[in-house]
Amino acid sequence: MPARQNISGNSPFEPRIGFSRAVRMGNSVHVSGTGPVGADQASAEDQTRQIFKIIELALTQAGATLRDVVRTRMYLTHAADWESVGKVHGELFGDIRPAATMVVVAALLNPSWRIEIEADAVLDRAES
Repeated sequence: MPARQNISGNSPFEPRIGFSRAVRMGNSVHVSGTGPVGADQASAEDQTRQIFKIIELALTQAGATLRDVVRTRMYLTHAADWESVGKVHGELFGDIRPAATMVVVAALLNPSWRIEIEADAVLDRAES
């Protein structure tokens, strides 16, 4: 059985809630729902860019890159933001084209967040 690698995002909530920013098992990497920490008051587009920076860091720590992403899930609090969020997603994944889901939710944990994103990646290699 492949070794489990928990990747911390250094959130003070990780040990309290019991989660990791990302988990790698074998050649799979699962990135938790990620909010725009540090860009709380920014536009939906800028929040999306901040989230993908955080996700990219977690992927790097797991030995992956954005090119390894096979699935994204985007949770928006405002349906009107779909185009600006989609623009950023398209800039990053236009050639990669992971399976993607975008849904509108009533609220996120931080009321200033307009978006939260999850990502899953699969590497060509089982262990690094």
